[in-house]
Amino acid sequence: MASVSFMSITQSSDRNFSIPSACNHICNFDAFKFRSTNFSLNFPASSPRTVVHCMSTATDVPTVTETKLNFLKAYKRPIPSVYNTVLQELIVQQHLMRYKKSYRYDPVFALGFVTVYDQLMEGYPSDEDRGTIFKAYIEALNEEPDQYRADARKVEEWARAQTASTLVDFASREGEIEGSLKDIAERAGIKGSFSYSRFFAVGLFRLLELANATEPTVLEKLCVALCVDKKSIDRDLDVYRNLLSKLVQAKELLNEYVYREKKKREERVESQKANGAVIKCSGEFQYSGQ
Repeated sequence: MASVSFMSITQSSDRNFSIPSACNHICNFDAFKFRSTNFSLNFPASSPRTVVHCMSTATDVPTVTETKLNFLKAYKRPIPSVYNTVLQELIVQQHLMRYKKSYRYDPVFALGFVTVYDQLMEGYPSDEDRGTIFKAYIEALNEEPDQYRADARKVEEWARAQTASTLVDFASREGEIEGSLKDIAERAGIKGSFSYSRFFAVGLFRLLELANATEPTVLEKLCVALCVDKKSIDRDLDVYRNLLSKLVQAKELLNEYVYREKKKREERVESQKANGAVIKCSGEFQYSGQ
């Protein structure tokens, strides 16, 4: 996956910009909806290990509206529309995924979400606000933002120490991340036990990037080891790349808009100064002629 850097935006986030031309360049976010894919592959029973499950239950499941309101209550400042449009769509789709019976939180998913969020919010006017928005977003889904960040860092550190062969051969080794990958593979091999999402696909590819093992054959072997469908991974990575490309275009338009507005304000100020100088000179001339 090519690394994409978003344009920096220097305008303060206190204003909520509404720029239809920019928003029109963002892709159809329905394409980024999360899907559940059930697999019927048989996976052999593994040795006992400790894995933390965050399972969704049907008890007191909030509505999409409640989740969105929780986010808005936690972060009350206006968000520039080029960011807010995507965030609102993502939180709706993640809510639907979060409260499915087959949903389980896992570190690969966390890495995928953190990667998407950081790419999306790159160039946001305030680093502090970017962190606060992340916290409000995750807590609105009744999950732990610190756990997302901590697990993403753990997986990144682990992946950097891997090679293509050790990455694929995780099932033969012991360790915290290896245990999580084994758990994913076990659940993915049981129909209805694994809730696939594009965040998982992004997290999986990020693993390969960090291990410098982005060859298609490595991804194929890793998908087999995890009992996930490579075609789904490939398709969803293409959607993700397209989303980033559209966001870059939208942010460039926003940057241009901010620049034009700044120039207009400067020109108005200069015009007012010039008018003031003319009026002052005119007044002095009239006074001296009396």
